[in-house]
Amino acid sequence: MGPAPRLALFDCDGTLVDSQHAIVAAMAAAWRSEGLLLPEATMVRRVIGLPLTDAIARLAPESVAAVRDRLADRYRDAHRVLRRDQGRGEPLFPGVREAVLAIGQTGTLLGIATGKSTRGVLRLLEHHELRDLFVTIQTPDSGPSKPHPDMVFRALTETGVEPFNTVVIGDTVFDIEMAHAAGAAALGVSWGYHGPEELMAAGANHLVETPADLPTAVAALLAARS
Repeated sequence: MGPAPRLALFDCDGTLVDSQHAIVAAMAAAWRSEGLLLPEATMVRRVIGLPLTDAIARLAPESVAAVRDRLADRYRDAHRVLRRDQGRGEPLFPGVREAVLAIGQTGTLLGIATGKSTRGVLRLLEHHELRDLFVTIQTPDSGPSKPHPDMVFRALTETGVEPFNTVVIGDTVFDIEMAHAAGAAALGVSWGYHGPEELMAAGANHLVETPADLPTAVAALLAARS
């Protein structure tokens, strides 16, 4: 028998791509459409990684459901317009492509666990020519989102990998909490939207400073758990 399969499960926004500018701008457009006081950019960055409905509920907790629904619709409209503006896209963080390729070349399976919709993440991966690298893509379209462990469990079912052979890579405490709830290792990245201190306090097993550090850190975490 060969070695047991291993899985590196990546978050998307704030980990693979720098999506904050488009998200902040789209949220502002949505709030303007309802005549509401704009949420601070720092608050918007705090909810990146959550499904849109959850993010809006946190940013507008006093709003009634009908207003939150309209905010979600206006956000989607604004984000769609911003995607057409090449200067307001969702670029990969420098070095991420090379790091993902290097991890995959070790034989470790690659997956995605994101708060984006399935349509959105597929469009993003195809745009960056990364779609074929990932063997499992999990989104809130099929069940609970972060920090609930459901997306990790679905990825494990699809790939046949055990939790102790899995590492979740993300930039928010939602990713770290999801990993621990599923019994996977949690690898925090420092270039995203939650601070390194928060990630460590949430229980990250390790923290990396640059994408170039990812392949070594993933290998070390998985080796330590095997």
